[in-house]
Amino acid sequence: MKNRKKQDNATAQSAIYVGFVDTPGLFASIIRRVIGQNYVHVVLGFDPELKEAYSIGRRNPAIPLFAGFERENREKILKKYPTARYQICRVACTNVQREALQQEAKTEWERRFTHHYMVIGLVFLLAGIAFDQKNHDTCSSWLARVTQKVGLQEWQKPFPLVTPRDVYEQLGKDSCAGTLVFEGTLAELVEGSAAGTAAASESAGTGRDWRPRPAMN
Repeated sequence: MKNRKKQDNATAQSAIYVGFVDTPGLFASIIRRVIGQNYVHVVLGFDPELKEAYSIGRRNPAIPLFAGFERENREKILKKYPTARYQICRVACTNVQREALQQEAKTEWERRFTHHYMVIGLVFLLAGIAFDQKNHDTCSSWLARVTQKVGLQEWQKPFPLVTPRDVYEQLGKDSCAGTLVFEGTLAELVEGSAAGTAAASESAGTGRDWRPRPAMN
């Protein structure tokens, strides 16, 4: 019975959510010009509203260079960048892959103050050189590492050379793997979550089913 349960869990379909973020600011504008795409930040999430989501990013939204592994805090980011635009895509995976990714994120969270943003790697990225620095990543190189580690996505270049544009092309809305579930500003995302929570609370025990409003193409 245990072996059957393991086998079922390995093949059962689940999902993760990848967020693509277009943030304002000078640092983001530099990355935007380099990769030729508005979405300059990527996030690994475990729900369609990114309430539980992780990335290599700013520890304080107001300070670009103070960055490392973080659990995304939507409310804190909202105060600084309410008009930041988001695309969130659903990516199918197995239960085993999802659980493995959650464990990877949990492990990184526990050692978050030793896992930093690879600022110097951006210089090498411009030169097309794969510079790998211990305990350092960009948002896209970390996402590439963990998704390949659990067997979800195979990347055709060294992790330090994976950019948000690569992630978008492989897991975004126009890829074979990604399905768009939200597109809009962070304020709309957070407000939609609050409305959904209220709707779910009101419909509890009534048999009505509440689901997030799908993205409009």
